[in-house]
Amino acid sequence: MPRGGARLGAGRPKGQGKYREPTKPIRIPESLLGEVIELISTEGYSLPLYSCAVQAGFPSPADDHIEGKLDLNKYLIKHPTATFFVRAAGDSMVNAGIHSGDILVVDRSIEAKHGKIVIAAVDGQLTVKRLHKSKKDTYLMPENNDFEPIKFEEDNEVIIWGVVTNVLHQV
Repeated sequence: MPRGGARLGAGRPKGQGKYREPTKPIRIPESLLGEVIELISTEGYSLPLYSCAVQAGFPSPADDHIEGKLDLNKYLIKHPTATFFVRAAGDSMVNAGIHSGDILVVDRSIEAKHGKIVIAAVDGQLTVKRLHKSKKDTYLMPENNDFEPIKFEEDNEVIIWGVVTNVLHQV
């Protein structure tokens, strides 16, 4: 029997792990272990975040001090297992900053309350609208006066898929 009492061939067969390929042990300084685990778990990029604010009015001198690293996964996604992305189509939400082609970050774990922007299936058709609840009625409200609100009727099948938390669009 090999050193330490381990049996040869014990453990998982080669290529059967999460990544379906052979693995290789490596040594990592303990001070970097957290960062390596975080990088592997998020599978994301950590990009520089500058400490200066960018003026939208009168320009100020450039500041090249880096505040830290910004991982967009952490910034945009609070509940990874309950989050999905969907692309917006149409113009009914332009006054809320949602344009056709934008990518919406949607969190299913957030309660759909009055005033929240939600993704809803109404009679099988997906839509993005602001949820409006009153004592009498519930509506899905557009953010464009060219569109009509959708009133929840008894014969409608309405399923709220989640709450929109962020909008990604190009400028």
